[in-house]
Amino acid sequence: MRVLNYLELADRLDRSGIGTSTMHQRKALADAPVTLLTSPWRGGSLPGAVGRRVLGDSLFADYDVAHCNVIGPGSVVVARHAKRHGIPLVLHSHVTAEDFRESFRYSEEVAPALRRYLRWFYSQADLVLCPSEYARSNLESYPVEAPIRPITNGVDSERLAGFEALREEYRDRYDLSGMTVFAVGNVFERKGLSTFCELALATEYDFAWFGHYDAGPQASPTVTRWVEDPPENVTFTGWVDDVRGAFGAGDVYLFPTKDENQGIAVLEAMACGKAVVLSDIPVFREYFSDGEDCLLCSSFAEYRDALDRLAADPDLRERLGENARATAAEHSLDRVREGLLEAYRDVLDGVV
Repeated sequence: MRVLNYLELADRLDRSGIGTSTMHQRKALADAPVTLLTSPWRGGSLPGAVGRRVLGDSLFADYDVAHCNVIGPGSVVVARHAKRHGIPLVLHSHVTAEDFRESFRYSEEVAPALRRYLRWFYSQADLVLCPSEYARSNLESYPVEAPIRPITNGVDSERLAGFEALREEYRDRYDLSGMTVFAVGNVFERKGLSTFCELALATEYDFAWFGHYDAGPQASPTVTRWVEDPPENVTFTGWVDDVRGAFGAGDVYLFPTKDENQGIAVLEAMACGKAVVLSDIPVFREYFSDGEDCLLCSSFAEYRDALDRLAADPDLRERLGENARATAAEHSLDRVREGLLEAYRDVLDGVV
């Protein structure tokens, strides 16, 4: 079985959740009985394929299943080619209108149009994959007119190995002490930035957000305000080359996000045995258990109380962290591989 696993704009998405999820897919499939292609173009590049086309060859490589991870024009071309030539098409929904909101400047205004576009784009698929039942319910509400199947984004525990050894280096680098509250990932208001900073203002713990933030005209005013003038006990590190340092330096993972399709960084924090404090939203209720492997909060007071409890009770931090590690193990790359192979076989057999 020859499978195209396509990540359009790969060089721009390598620091994103989409890029991480695609990396997980490809690593999971490395030992699978498939031949994996990452470019749809014959010869591996569009310029090379155009040159071959002049000589009468096809623009497209040969594959049995097309799996696209992005919603851009290149993916549209691949999708249309697949439909014209009877190639089973799998579209992976990493983007919904709901989780696009409050990400960039004007994202609120763009979201309704994006919803209409996503309905059209995803409806071309023989099968849509998404990270959760919550994401599926959003897609069905558009409505996307294609079968939709949840599959975890997974967590690559091997990639995080050795994070403990980087603790002192990263704590020294960013001047962190005591119980450090942290987040990992791109800095968006949708991810709970204001709540994160307001909790820092209301407490004396050190807070650190490890991840890229936009500084150009596309940046949201809220992100710009907090990043340029953060509370004294908040550090925005920007991009870090070794994410293991973030998980080594932090003690309590705080993620007061407003909407999420799954949350890869949450799974990574769990895989590192960190206590996690999360917003009480449907997708986290789907995967996690309040008081067992996380603390779920629905108000500012609950977030503050959760942090204070964890600061006062190291045994609670340890218990939640151990349970969180067990939860993360349920999202291994083996599970990702099984889900992908099942999806590919089903679209080839026409049984979705």
